[in-house]
This record gives sequence, structure tokens and C-alpha cells, in this order.
Amino acid sequence: MNQVNTVKQDYEEQLMRLPNVTGVGIGERRGKTVIKVFVTQKVPESDLQPQEVVPKSIEGCETDVEEIGTVTAQI
Repeated sequence: MNQVNTVKQDYEEQLMRLPNVTGVGIGERRGKTVIKVFVTQKVPESDLQPQEVVPKSIEGCETDVEEIGTVTAQI
């Protein structure tokens, strides 16, 4: 968990610059702790430029892209 947290902190700003990314967090997938990358809409990898793709892992930590739609503040 500590390694995932450190890697998330180190790469969060870079991940947030990717198109469609609305947030970065830590979560679980198949019983493993992963870096969650939240997007407004999942897009097929073939429709993205190579520099726009969320890496499958970062420094040995798996990533998981999750579609959450548009985030808006509720008052």
C-alpha cells in the first residue's frame, strides 16, 4: 500500500493532464491495491494517441481506469 500511495503521489499530476481524466485515487481490483484513474468516458485505446493512454502499470503498480461520468459539485 505504501508503494502504491507513493507512486500515486508522484504521478497524479501527470495523469491528471491526460484527456478525459477527472481524478486519481487508490482502490482495489481483483484483491490487489491499484492506482485508480477516473475518466468521464472510457475510450478504446485504438482511438487514443500513444501519449494519451493510461499506462497499465506505473513503477510496478497496476492501474485501473474507471468511467465515472462528469463530476459536478452539488450544493
